[in-house]
Amino acid sequence: MSNSADSPAGAPEGTPPGAPEGPRRRLVPRPVRLLTAAVFALAGLIFVTSFNTAKGTNIRTDASLLKLSDLIHERDRKNADLGRSAARVRREVDALASRDDGSTEAEDARLRALEKAAGTEELTGAALTVTLDDAPPDARANPGYPEPQPNDLVIHQQDLQAVVNALWQGGARGIRVMDQRLISTSAVRCVGNTLILQGRVYSPPYRITAVGDREKLSKALADSPAIQNYQLYVKAYGLGWQVDEHKRQTLPGYTGTVDLHYAKPAGSAGSTG
Repeated sequence: MSNSADSPAGAPEGTPPGAPEGPRRRLVPRPVRLLTAAVFALAGLIFVTSFNTAKGTNIRTDASLLKLSDLIHERDRKNADLGRSAARVRREVDALASRDDGSTEAEDARLRALEKAAGTEELTGAALTVTLDDAPPDARANPGYPEPQPNDLVIHQQDLQAVVNALWQGGARGIRVMDQRLISTSAVRCVGNTLILQGRVYSPPYRITAVGDREKLSKALADSPAIQNYQLYVKAYGLGWQVDEHKRQTLPGYTGTVDLHYAKPAGSAGSTG
């Protein structure tokens, strides 16, 4: 029987003293082996899931995936179709109602006047159009002005509102923004660099047309402090500003809903004192 104390450490029993030590096998603890196997299994699961999701396409560049911008434009087209459909139905209802509504001529005249004031009837007359546009993509500051920030180069909600308010102040009988007639409940709102008006989405350039006395309308635009401030950015960075006069222009009647939607306090309905 050999003396294990004389054998090289880690050598098999019976190895003569002084024999060269063979390669040692490093023992891997069992938990580490299990962890390695789990990692490979998880990687395989990820590959399978990715393949099933992509269905053989490139997930990053697959054009069939609906982008948010595509969804917005799709909804915009649907809203436009619904608006045209609502306009047709309204014309049919008005035609049926006008056959025999039992009203007097004076009442009919008063109704027509109210429809014009409400903006639901076409309006024709002398007009002018204001066009606002973002600065060119490569816009730089003109001499004497600081270099622009990104917000200095795009049209903002306040710019559109300034033009609309000035035109009303100048006695506009009716206003159209892009292809929609404004009424008393219309809200001109911008999200990012897009205009949202009565459920429709628009991109610049923005065109605002007003029917009225062109001289008074032009003066109201020139006298507006907000527009005077906008003109500074036109000179400094090249924001778009153009005014065109028309001898005769027809604005369409508003065809959307006239129902008012407003918030109500929660729990107020049916409460008793």
